[in-house]
Amino acid sequence: MKNSFIALFAVLISAFSFGQTKEATYQLSSHILDVSKGMPAAGVTIKLEKYIPATKMWSFADEKITDKNGRVPNFLDSSAANNGIYKLTYYTKDYFQKNGTESFYPWVEVVFEITNGEHYHVPITLSAYGYSTYRGN
Repeated sequence: MKNSFIALFAVLISAFSFGQTKEATYQLSSHILDVSKGMPAAGVTIKLEKYIPATKMWSFADEKITDKNGRVPNFLDSSAANNGIYKLTYYTKDYFQKNGTESFYPWVEVVFEITNGEHYHVPITLSAYGYSTYRGN
């Protein structure tokens, strides 16, 4: 009886790891830097869509809002197979309106392809009349 209790206790300890849980990891992140201010762009809605080649249409995948550091760190759970063509839509008009700034682009779309299990970081630098993007890390 005592040995079975010890064995059960050992199983429970390894299963719960003293309250530590495995943190989810994500394959895709984004960041917006407002270069006109030299500051992160907080509160910007970003929509993620996946391209479906068979229908030549976009399928909604997720939508998030940038945090105070202008970041969304958690698109696409890494445990899934995420290869494919994706589009991030950054809704910039509302951001500039909240800041009392007239802008040219009501939104910015960035299309890119995930080809492997690596982490993909898709940042944009933004101003009221221009933007740039690149594959970050």
